Order: sequence, then C-alpha cells, then structure tokens
Amino acid sequence: MGAAVGVLAVASVGFAPNAAAGDVQSKQWYLGPMQAEQMWKVSTGKGVKVAVIDSGVKADTPSLKGQILTDEVPKAVAYRATDDYLGHGTTMAELIAGTGAGGGLKGLAPGAKIVPYRVALGGLKGGAEERRKTPEPEEAIRAAADSDAKIINMSFGGMAPLPRERDAVKYAASKGKLLIAAVGNDGKKSQNSLGYPVSFPYVVGVSSADEEGTVSKFSSVGGYVDFAAPGQDFPGWCDASFKAYCDDVNGTSSATAIVSASAALIWSAHPDWTVNQVTRALIDTAGRSWPKKDPSTYLGYGAVRPRLVLANRNYDPGPAAVDPLAKENGGDVLAKSASTPTSSTPSQSQPPKSTSAAGPGVESSSGSGNTLWIALGAVAAVLVIGGAAAAFTRARRAR
Repeated sequence: MGAAVGVLAVASVGFAPNAAAGDVQSKQWYLGPMQAEQMWKVSTGKGVKVAVIDSGVKADTPSLKGQILTDEVPKAVAYRATDDYLGHGTTMAELIAGTGAGGGLKGLAPGAKIVPYRVALGGLKGGAEERRKTPEPEEAIRAAADSDAKIINMSFGGMAPLPRERDAVKYAASKGKLLIAAVGNDGKKSQNSLGYPVSFPYVVGVSSADEEGTVSKFSSVGGYVDFAAPGQDFPGWCDASFKAYCDDVNGTSSATAIVSASAALIWSAHPDWTVNQVTRALIDTAGRSWPKKDPSTYLGYGAVRPRLVLANRNYDPGPAAVDPLAKENGGDVLAKSASTPTSSTPSQSQPPKSTSAAGPGVESSSGSGNTLWIALGAVAAVLVIGGAAAAFTRARRAR
C-alpha cells in the first residue's frame, strides 16, 4: 500500500465556494443539451456498476443514499472506502449516479450503482501509516477488474508510468472492463503532458469543454484524447467537510465522470454488448466535424452523444470481438476478452499512445454559443478548433 502514489493528483481545478443546494441542478447546464430527460425514458443506467477509483466516496450524501455498493469492495482494498478526504471522489460518483435527492447533483446515469475505491491522491493526510493502509491505484484497478463493475472511472493522474499500474490496466482490459481516465489539466502549462493512467493502452482518455463549445483552456491535449465532455462551470463538493457545494469545480475529472455515465446508459440499454461494442457506439456517435479516422488531439473522436445510440432501436454496434481502438492500443487484449462479456443484471427495455502534446487547448471560433452541446442531442455536430475544422492526427499508443 501507498508509497508511490503521493504524486497522483485529481483532475479538478478552480473551486469557488458556496453553491446553494437548491441551485445545484440548475447549474448542471449540460443536462438540457444532452437531452437527459429524454434519455432517462429509455435508460437510467440501471443494472450497471461503475467502479470509482478516487479519494473515496461518501455514501450518505442525499444524492448518493442507496447508490453505493460498499459490500462489493474486497476487504483487501476496502480501507475507509467511504471516507472521502477531498470531496473529489464523491463529486465524481454524484455526477455519474447521483439521484439528485435533497437538491444534490443529478447524475447522468442515476440508475447506475457505484463501487467505491479509495486510493492515495494529493491531499491525503495522516502520515506514513495512513499511506501504508491506503490502497495504491493498481490494487484498486485489479480489484475492480475482478468485480461485476463494467466501467472503471479514474479521474486522476500522475507522471510516472508505473509498470504495476500498466499491468493492472491490461488485466482489467482482458476482463472486458471499460477503463476511462482524465487527460489532466495542464493545458495552460508550457510542458503540457497527459501522464498516466490515461496514456496506457486500453484506457479511454477524456478532455473537457465548456458551455460555449470551447475546449477548456486548462484541458491537456495530446495523442490519447478519445472524447470530450462537459467539464467546467458546474458545482461539486468543496472539501471533506461536505458543508456546501462549490461553484465551478472545473476539470477533466468531471468530464471523465460524464463519459462513464454515458457508457453506463448505453450498456444498461444493451446489457449483452461487449466493451468493444459500447466503445464503438461512443466513437461512432460522437459529435465531430472531421473524419473519424483522424481523431483530434483536442477532442479525440468528438463530444459524447449517448442519446443517438439510445434513440435508435436498430443501432448496429458492430462486431463483439473486434477492438475499435486496436491500432491505438497496440494489441488485441480487448478483442480476446470480448467473447466473454462481464456479468450483468437485467436492465431497462430498449428504445421504439506517445505522450507528446500538441499544445494548450484553444477556443472554438464558431461564435454560436451552445453549438457543441446542442450538437450532443442532434444528428449533426459542428466542432471548430482554432478556427479550422481540421483535426490533428495523434500518435499511436506505445505499449
């Protein structure tokens, strides 16, 4: 437990305190453009479990009561899993599966369940003994791989490509899990880099964009960005006191949680799909204005739009045993695991990597206000990066 993970950081920035509870959901601006209410008529994420590897998840916030599966965390990695020392992990859990009760955050997949894993990130207090007892990320990843969770949310990152963590990621991928990680918040820094675990093969990387359809200036960019999602200008928990939400808990952390929730909605509606098919559905329906074969270093395959999958009863997810990211992953671990999808409970009925970066995120020049996020609920999308619709081809992931 714990020695090497002190360098890991959560991917959230910019706290501004005191969002009143009653105002929280009204500030989740993306729920309308993503047509959440319409999606929830088809799928709420019911039957899907999401492992949240983070600073812990407080199980008794009003929005998370009944949503946290503490009994499914193995004893070896269960140390204080529901004691969130930052408020960060709880925010991610609420963004994924919060019910919105008590005026709290409403998750995009409120029918999903959360399996919490507490690991040592920046901000962990208690000294050497606390770090020794607190699981390392690779331990949590392996535990999640052996669980019934279909999705592993990792809204954190560090600069060291630890072999143990890489092997744990590969193991989880071989078990058919969808691993989703934040690309980080170094977009404003001269040495922008994406770090790990997002730069490992078999990890889906998420960047952030705002309500204006702009790539967040803080969002790291580079060869491992797979999707963009809303990541700024909405509330989250301020700290471990849980006295009030903060406004503008910005970061690729939040965007990652929204992609995890999007995947949960799709997997709930199609419980027999493999991880390859869910990933392909996210790729094929993402909002972009560039060729799918040339993913952007800023937005990857585009903005996630799960509604397009849920609205199409006859949607074809493609072959179960073919990894849509095989070229980037440099292998076929996902393809090999696809013939034996993870177990699931019955869900709702279906509907009628080099690590070099291209530079800081830049603003959209579309000048059309909500262009990007309105596109989340439409068939077509207009995403303009730096005044041009051209995307930047990214480097293949390194093993």
